[in-house]
Amino acid sequence: MIADEQREIRELARRYADERIAPRAAEWDRERRFPLEVFRELGELGLMGVCVPLEHGGAGADFLSYVLVLEELSRADAGVGVTVAVHTSAGTLPVLAHGTPEQKQRIVPPLAQGHELAAFALTEAESGSDAGAMRARFDGGRITGTKQWVTNGSYARHVNVFARDGDGVGAFAVREFQAVREEDKLGLHSSSTADLVFDGSPAERLGPPGAGMRIALSTLDGGRIGIAAQAVGIAQAALDLATAHAKQRRAFGRPIGAFQAIAHKLADMQTEIEAARALTWRAARLKDAGRPHTVEGAQAKLFASRVARHWTGEAIQVLGGSGYTRELPAERYYRDAKVTEIYEGTSEIQRLVIARGLLGALDGAEG
Repeated sequence: MIADEQREIRELARRYADERIAPRAAEWDRERRFPLEVFRELGELGLMGVCVPLEHGGAGADFLSYVLVLEELSRADAGVGVTVAVHTSAGTLPVLAHGTPEQKQRIVPPLAQGHELAAFALTEAESGSDAGAMRARFDGGRITGTKQWVTNGSYARHVNVFARDGDGVGAFAVREFQAVREEDKLGLHSSSTADLVFDGSPAERLGPPGAGMRIALSTLDGGRIGIAAQAVGIAQAALDLATAHAKQRRAFGRPIGAFQAIAHKLADMQTEIEAARALTWRAARLKDAGRPHTVEGAQAKLFASRVARHWTGEAIQVLGGSGYTRELPAERYYRDAKVTEIYEGTSEIQRLVIARGLLGALDGAEG
């Protein structure tokens, strides 16, 4: 169950998603267009800083409310969902958690109100899951290096960057950088994924020296819950589409939903989506309570991403030949779902996190 305030926020996001996002999502996908105007509108509605405190320009709601918003946005367009997810959990919340009072007051309000977009730059060409192998370096107040797979990279004004700092890794707030290449992706065509170059970019420290990896990992703990919510939203969209089709499409004189093969497929689909949603809400509630949620976030992302990838494919199966065409959004859901098993930590990394929580660190274990 969710509280009345959480329900109202979800309904606001749902109405906006249905009225302003869903009707244009196919066009954005075809044109590979980043809908910048949407994020300004979401900012006016308070949805770019749902879980940011009121005193910092946000809506002052909890993390679960933010997760509910991500699900609704992603149900309409997963590219919009991931833009808001990274902007909030990876771009804005680390400043709130680790910035000085002055940094919070200066950096956060424009982000929470949707006037600026934020990004998170951790991965490099030679350091993906092995983030500790990064080569970007902070020296003399400036960062030099490159980052890749940066969501929002071509449109962000604020980037949380992780770089070598002496013998350790530091976290830094950066505003001057160059986006040099947009990825040509399988899905999420309405989102930006760019390579960034930092050529002596001025940088200000977030948190104490050497705390970069701790900040990055704690940020990912929360970010994975957001990606789980994105996966749930994609899967829900696929279920809605497949269910409507099963009621309307007729074969042998009756709706195809009357056939057990289709009915059972939809029943399994709904059940697993509800299970993924429950795992996601559980992790969000733990975060809201200030309790450990590393394993629970990993479980939510691992399961929800698998559910989204599998059942978007099965939704195409229910729709038959029409599901394989771009006349219907099923194929877009299928393309968008796959990346939820990859970014914010691959499914293999999630299993490692879960196993370590269960077994502890064992001698000779990988990673």
